[in-house]
Amino acid sequence: MEVFQEPPLKGPAVEIVDLSSDNGFNDGKRDDGRDDASSPDKGEDDDQLSLYQDMLDGMPDQSDWNNEPVDLCTVEESFAFRKRLRLVGEDQFIAETVEAGVISAKKLCTAFGIRPPPFLEGQADHKYYPLLGLGITRELSKRIKLPQHNTIDDAVGLLKESKNIIVLTGAGISTSLGIPDFRSKETGLYSQLEHLGLSDPQEVFDISIFREDPSIFYSVAKDILPSTRKFSPTHAFIKLLQDKRKLLTNFTQNIDNLESHAGILPEKLIQCHGSFATATCVECGYQVKCEEIYKDLKAGRVARCDRCIRNLRLKPFGIKRKRSTNVFPSSKKKRQSYEDSTDDEDYDIAVAGVMKPDITFFGEDLPQTFHDRLIDHDRDLVDLVLVIGTSLKVAPVSEVSNFLPPGTPQIYISREPCQHVDFDIDMLGECDTVITELCRRAGWDLQHEMIKEDDIDVQLHEGYESRYSFRIKTA
Repeated sequence: MEVFQEPPLKGPAVEIVDLSSDNGFNDGKRDDGRDDASSPDKGEDDDQLSLYQDMLDGMPDQSDWNNEPVDLCTVEESFAFRKRLRLVGEDQFIAETVEAGVISAKKLCTAFGIRPPPFLEGQADHKYYPLLGLGITRELSKRIKLPQHNTIDDAVGLLKESKNIIVLTGAGISTSLGIPDFRSKETGLYSQLEHLGLSDPQEVFDISIFREDPSIFYSVAKDILPSTRKFSPTHAFIKLLQDKRKLLTNFTQNIDNLESHAGILPEKLIQCHGSFATATCVECGYQVKCEEIYKDLKAGRVARCDRCIRNLRLKPFGIKRKRSTNVFPSSKKKRQSYEDSTDDEDYDIAVAGVMKPDITFFGEDLPQTFHDRLIDHDRDLVDLVLVIGTSLKVAPVSEVSNFLPPGTPQIYISREPCQHVDFDIDMLGECDTVITELCRRAGWDLQHEMIKEDDIDVQLHEGYESRYSFRIKTA
């Protein structure tokens, strides 16, 4: 089993399956909608290996696996296996375990947080080797926590000393503004989209489904369209780092464009998943400011390309394009006609290109600037990484922490811990609360109308040396 030296950073945006969640592999379907029953017959081909890679999510909390029928490694066994792997290396580890008959490859997969998929059930044990190999590769590519950074004072010291800070942000830095994140139960965007009847709410952002029926995305666009130019205290903090000449780059996964409103310079900002700032015709490539299609977005109406329509109307004759009636197999939702219209309007709608906001859908490549900036510039300069308000569930952004030099300190700030990356210091709570307290301790004057003079309680989590919770004290 060959070990890659670095995690992959190129490739389309892919949702990493959370193997500890309730919807792990419960439907036996591949990400592309095809049935997995045919996969074992293909052997270790590229399609299967790609499928295996999409399954990996490091080491989730195995306490969620209590009702699983499969034979699992205990937490203690898992820790021991991973420790042994790092000590003796991949070849010796495999010789001591699977090849020696000590444990099956199927069970050993669970030591690396991999739930054996249904399509391999009943197969010979060697069928699990590719999956185990990728799990081992991912484990060996993980960064190891730096033992010298543990306390809040350590974090403050790093902030004050560092001169080239990468800030990697997600939806959690905007929730205080009333903008929902994606994955929170009940309040997250995906939970709010369950009424669409899709087999997976994430299909709203699947590029294949958008190309087939853009009305699905447009029916919910008004719910994700940025409705404010206000920014949060965490946005103001990133701007403060810029003002102090400490910000190397803000890599944001957010599409609300609030970083720009906060004053982050274009040369300091990489919008990994695009934004609603512009929209582009999927047919002719004509780009406009997104304000020009806001009326359509807010009305839930598919926006059409003005240039395509003008060109069509200049032609005296034309052939109407027949609409496709094919149904994407992974969706339960019956496709609707795009819009009711007159015959003349139908001509334009059937042929003119659809305007797509320039946000990155699942299945689309990230902007080249993401790779160029990280690999050719930031990697050699960064001296501190702040990961704020993201669960790091979407590849390839999820691989950034493991890609950077192992000696670079990394701090994690979010509501819930990240299970698959070993950060040096975890600070759990509302992002604005954590940031406000860090600035107070650093003696930095963070100005924002939402910051109040509240006392913040900081507690070390029991059993951890570098994980803390931040809460506003109540009277």
